[in-house]
Amino acid sequence: MKFIGIDLGWQSQPSGLCFLELIDGKLQLQDLDRKDEIADILVWVDNCVQAPESAIIGVDAPTLIPNATGSRLPDKLTHKHFGKYHAGCYPANLGLPFAQRTVNFGLELESRGYLHAPTIEAQKLGRYQIEVFPHPAIVKLFGLDRILKYKKGKIGDRHLELKKLYNYITEILPTLEPSLNIENNSHFLKFDFLSSICTGKILKAAEDKLDSLICAYIAAYWWYWGEQRNLVLGDESTGYIVIPAESRREVLERERENKF
Repeated sequence: MKFIGIDLGWQSQPSGLCFLELIDGKLQLQDLDRKDEIADILVWVDNCVQAPESAIIGVDAPTLIPNATGSRLPDKLTHKHFGKYHAGCYPANLGLPFAQRTVNFGLELESRGYLHAPTIEAQKLGRYQIEVFPHPAIVKLFGLDRILKYKKGKIGDRHLELKKLYNYITEILPTLEPSLNIENNSHFLKFDFLSSICTGKILKAAEDKLDSLICAYIAAYWWYWGEQRNLVLGDESTGYIVIPAESRREVLERERENKF
């Protein structure tokens, strides 16, 4: 099974792209990239997943927007469930400049057989797409008290927060189930921002790629566990966002209890 993560540029920005593949029970990092044009992203997806291979694509963008104005139900629910972590998302409606781009991207994936999967039978092969949102996923997967603020603020502060995300990805995701194996293709995770000298451009490039890796992992987590360990905000008629429901802390506590 293959897992694609796309941190989609909502307007004209580059998009982060990640390709994970489940091999011998572990998620192998097969590619980590950035591309500017939607057409190039779709070619990349087609190259990663040959027809009729199975895959699930996690997209950080509102690909289903039924409302003409205001906010979608899932947007509101992120504030209800994750506002205390500062992890509410931006509103989406059809009147906003990005709407045509993000909705059309979802339709392009549908034309390739990737059906929306706000419900799923765990570990059933097929072609699926889901909307994901890295901020609350990062909070839950890594057991944090608030989001990592690597997107806005002073360069130095963002640099430190992005380093935290990098460390969580490389140290914690290999311990979860499904586990991420980064040893075979560790060259994908060599970033300029890990040095002491950093610019906004360097940070943004790394941020896009690491966000896409989180998107791909959410897709894998949803396919692997289904509703057992995930939360779905909304449905196909309202738009929806899939978020891991258990924090690392909760998983460890449950596993500890099961030993006794």
